[in-house]
Amino acid sequence: MKLDVLPTRTGGAAENMAADFMLLQRYPREGPARYRHYEWRSPAFTFGYSQKISFVRSQLPPGEAFDLCRRPTGGGIVDHRDDWTYCLVIPRGHPFEEARATQSYRAIHEALAGALGGVGVPAALKPVAGSAAAGEPGGPAGVCFERAEIYDVIHAQSGAKIAGGAQKRNKRGLLFQGSVWKPAAGGGSAAWEKFGEDFVLRLGAALGAQPAETPWPDFSEEEMEGLVEQYSSPDWMEFR
Repeated sequence: MKLDVLPTRTGGAAENMAADFMLLQRYPREGPARYRHYEWRSPAFTFGYSQKISFVRSQLPPGEAFDLCRRPTGGGIVDHRDDWTYCLVIPRGHPFEEARATQSYRAIHEALAGALGGVGVPAALKPVAGSAAAGEPGGPAGVCFERAEIYDVIHAQSGAKIAGGAQKRNKRGLLFQGSVWKPAAGGGSAAWEKFGEDFVLRLGAALGAQPAETPWPDFSEEEMEGLVEQYSSPDWMEFR
């Protein structure tokens, strides 16, 4: 099995969400898993598919300009202003795709925590579900990086949440959208390029796949524009 490693791209919130969904729905090659790390054109927040827009707005910083988009995956509100963002798509029929959500979540985050450890960040997986233990940072449910849940990546010393993710499964496979909060991992002191390279290798090993740099797929421009328009629309943003 191959793991297609796609070029890094920079986009707005709706563009990035549309691109991730297209990697799940319209990828021209059915066999390989596909992975991308991407960046943000401007300050941005995304939020989970099932979250209520009234709650989301109550948690956003007042008086600041930023891009906002509902994700196709679940999970909570994610602040992308200082994060390291990635997407992984696992095709239908792969053992990861068929596993329970907690199992795939754990395996991906084990690879991520190992790559963080390789650049000197003491990372571990949160071992139990429930509210934050005594001494651990905690915050409102539904807001990422303020509260760690089971198998999120945390700082082994401070307990601060470093990384989380959200999933979507359909007949095409599994879409995993993940985010690493740089300040909790040491910010600019971490070697992010080295981390990214090691993370890809560890993901490949976990999937039993050979990573290979791959050109960006030739998606239908009309379909992509339509999906960006959908993700930018009030109907999508405010349907809950």
